[in-house]
Amino acid sequence: MSPFLRIGLSNYDSGPYLPSQGEVINPYCAVMVKEAVESENGQVYVQKKPTMYPPWNSTFDAHINNGRVMHIVVKDKSAEMVSETTVELKVLAERCKKSNGKTEMWLELKPQGRMLMNARYFLEISDAKDLADSETEAFSLHQRRGAIKQAKIHNVKCHEFTATFFPQPTFCSVCHEFVWGLNKQGYQCRQCNAAIHKKCIDKVIAKCTGSAVNSRETMFHKERFKIDMPHRFKVYNYKSPTFCEHCGTLLWGLARQGLKCDACGMNVHHKCQMKVANLCGVNQKLMAEALAMIGSTQQARCQRDTEQISRDGPLEIGFPVTAKEVTSLQPLPASTTGKKEPQGISWESPVEGTMKGESLIESDSGEQPQEQQEQQVQLKLTIEDFVLHKMLGKGSFGKVFLAELKSTDQYFAVKALKKDVVLMDDDVECTMVEKRVLSLAWEHPFLTHVFCTFQTKENLFFVMEYLNGGDLMFHIQSCHKFDLPRATFYAAEITCGLQFLHSKGIIYRDLKLDNVLLDNEGHIKIADFGMCKENMFGDAKTSTFCGTPDYIAPEVGVGDGGSPFPGICSDA
Repeated sequence: MSPFLRIGLSNYDSGPYLPSQGEVINPYCAVMVKEAVESENGQVYVQKKPTMYPPWNSTFDAHINNGRVMHIVVKDKSAEMVSETTVELKVLAERCKKSNGKTEMWLELKPQGRMLMNARYFLEISDAKDLADSETEAFSLHQRRGAIKQAKIHNVKCHEFTATFFPQPTFCSVCHEFVWGLNKQGYQCRQCNAAIHKKCIDKVIAKCTGSAVNSRETMFHKERFKIDMPHRFKVYNYKSPTFCEHCGTLLWGLARQGLKCDACGMNVHHKCQMKVANLCGVNQKLMAEALAMIGSTQQARCQRDTEQISRDGPLEIGFPVTAKEVTSLQPLPASTTGKKEPQGISWESPVEGTMKGESLIESDSGEQPQEQQEQQVQLKLTIEDFVLHKMLGKGSFGKVFLAELKSTDQYFAVKALKKDVVLMDDDVECTMVEKRVLSLAWEHPFLTHVFCTFQTKENLFFVMEYLNGGDLMFHIQSCHKFDLPRATFYAAEITCGLQFLHSKGIIYRDLKLDNVLLDNEGHIKIADFGMCKENMFGDAKTSTFCGTPDYIAPEVGVGDGGSPFPGICSDA
């Protein structure tokens, strides 16, 4: 595809009119692209394409060829020519190149007047499509966009596993069984493409072949534990459907579909040969179970030694150790409740708390008066205790409903999260962080308060205060611009709320108009704490790319090297 110009005619200035002419009403333009052709009388310009009549403030494309010119004619309502000009496309392209690929200029017309023209230079048609898409998605106060967050990474033996949806039948590279599921069935390494079950992540014993060879982690593994048995791969013709034992997908083709190891019979793609670990003849699953057994035996031996030291007194090895210090190193006893949380999510079902939020968090003493315990038992809530009137909002995880507590006149906003979606996207920790931050919100008036949490088999529920004042996105859409006193008022209260979170070591990371609500008195309430980060004290920094693109901070998008989205960024 040859380079081209995207041209727009946006304004027309008629200038002083000639006495013989009347007033020009509603002028329009005609564009004729002409080619230079050699003839007996010399070089002449011939029009080979139909005339274009582009509306004002619209664009059209003109390809750049040697000798091609653009003849622009301005006509009035009666189709009479008012003025005209001729522009050489190659000269216009050179001017665009000198000014970062675009230019804006006034064209002098004959016999009078001028026209404002905008031009952009493109090498390929795909570049223009990308630019058009980015322009339509440009920032606007009248658009709502959801937040994005970097996928959770599980670092195991230098692998970077992320939850992945496999569009075709895939087998686990550890246990070699089929990876079942409908959504994100398992994990796949971002560097070596190894596919595994979620349950097999603790059975991976081989380091990632796509990681840095001389990294600290790799050197550590070489010193402590090393298996180096290279495979002997040869090209093989498979007569039946066969799956790669590294990435788990089918070996496509009619002949020479992949490689087969002469020693252990492992089958892999040609592209996966350099990514396979040197584990020829090693069963990763059995090896991982053996190593786990050895580790548990060593741990039990260390625990017995610690208990022996606690009973018999300290052992003086080098420096004397007090019995009190040794005792403090003993592991905490396991929970004796025997209660198993459904689907692996630790969630209080329900959280004991009054509807006034007086006892949202359980007492640290462990013993409570009998009257208080009876009161808490009576205030345990379930979804059957609410009447859901309508849906207030909807997100990627779940929905927010306007709910009424039965037999009362109290209204609440109930946020329902789907457990399978939370587990599928590895956002269990984000959900628990949101729950912990909401429990702290009672200490500040400008944060959304939660009354209780509970769960069902399919969903997690937050019962929060209902704020009927709308959000700042709604209000700025209504008035288009906040005056200075109003903007100062909102900014002051938002700052107070964020300062409280920072004093608790929490950074918010998703501040936008949609997440700032108003109560019935007009005060702000910061909502949606799903992207908060805890324990951020001192010079601590985060390394997650997250936030809403329209509001994201510049230091998150560009790293120290100046390249956009490096993957590791400082958004503290």
